[in-house]
Parts: sequence; structure tokens; C-alpha cells
Amino acid sequence: MISLLANRTRYGHHEVMKQVGIAKLKAHLSEYLRAVRSGQTIAVLDRETPVAQIVPITERSTLPVRKPARGAPPPNRVPLPEPLKIKVDVVDLLLEQRQSHR
Repeated sequence: MISLLANRTRYGHHEVMKQVGIAKLKAHLSEYLRAVRSGQTIAVLDRETPVAQIVPITERSTLPVRKPARGAPPPNRVPLPEPLKIKVDVVDLLLEQRQSHR
């Protein structure tokens, strides 16, 4: 599951850091985040090279959380434009364009 990367000393305590490859982290993200919530630090590896660490937040106030403005659409939800009000069959237009490019 989660293998050991190294033993290290932190604040005079013996701490074991876990490691995970990027693909496995993506596939089991919730599992690894539960481990971080419980206080563990996870090293992220790109093949054999450490590229990042996921560490638990020690003080909640140190991480600012941005909330959307009132009345704004939910994040990642872009409103669709109004439909065109033309009396042309789109399929006919596509056929005409394809025939003119031959």
C-alpha cells in the first residue's frame, strides 16, 4: 500500500515518511489524504525522484480559503450563451461547406 521513503528526525521525534508515485496517488487520492489528515507526511515521487510532499495543516488559519462572490455561478460552471435566432438549418450549412471544399 504506502511504502516507506525514509526515517528522519523532526522536533526530536522519530518520524517515518511514506512515499507514493504520481499515478498511484491519483488512483488512491482519498486514501492518501486520510493518511495526511491523521498527521502523516507523504512524499510524492516521479518515478524514483521525490518531487513534492503532502503535509498536514497544523493551523487552519494559515491557509486562506477563497469563497465565490454572491450570485456568481458555481466554480467550473460557465453559463451557456443564448441560442442563435436564425432560420437556417445547420446541417444544410455543413453539407454546403463540405461540398464547396472538394
